[in-house]
Amino acid sequence: MTDTPNIEDDHFRAIDTDRLFASDDIGQPPRILLLYGSLRARSFSRLMTEEAARVLHRFGAETKTFNPSGLPLPDDTEADHPKVQELRDLVAWSEGMVWCSPERHGAMTGIMKAQIDWIPLSLGAVRPTQGKTLAVMQVNGGSQSFNAVNQLRILGRWMRLLTIPNQSSTPKAFLEFDDNDRMKPSPNYDRMVDVMEELVKFTLLTRGRSDYLVERYSERKETGEALIRRVNQTAI
Repeated sequence: MTDTPNIEDDHFRAIDTDRLFASDDIGQPPRILLLYGSLRARSFSRLMTEEAARVLHRFGAETKTFNPSGLPLPDDTEADHPKVQELRDLVAWSEGMVWCSPERHGAMTGIMKAQIDWIPLSLGAVRPTQGKTLAVMQVNGGSQSFNAVNQLRILGRWMRLLTIPNQSSTPKAFLEFDDNDRMKPSPNYDRMVDVMEELVKFTLLTRGRSDYLVERYSERKETGEALIRRVNQTAI
């Protein structure tokens, strides 16, 4: 049962429990980036991320929120556009992310997808999202749905993010916020708090070892140049 002739021993690694269970305390607060998916003046996905940011601060995290206004469509300009660079710099800064989208036509919004599409799978041979944590949320204009969060989970997996099990979907979001744009007490609010608590726990649990958690045998076989060619190919 140990005969594996297809494995190249030079690139195979036994599980390193010292790295896996390292207890080094980095010391800094967990760094969380929040993205939302609507440009409306009273955007409920933005209001939800603002509430989430307040909760994250209570849990000891440092947060930054990206404003997607002015972000060009993917491939409509070069990657040196100031808004694109701002987004990519924030992704590089973060250890975890929160993605919150409205559901529109049964899916996440184009604004949400455009932000994710501007985050590259690789910068050189470095994957800027690999090993970071992710929490997904959505707001709904009507009854509760999970279409947007399900799609965000697929994208999170594709971007090699460690997407936490919990999630938040808020129905009839226009009823959940008061005249001061603060979320009212409700089970939906409590669920959002649950998600942020879990995100911080997973971020603390994986920080300092996230690179090791997602390190792969197949990629140790592949040179950096070959990796760049593969992930940047334009056709299959």
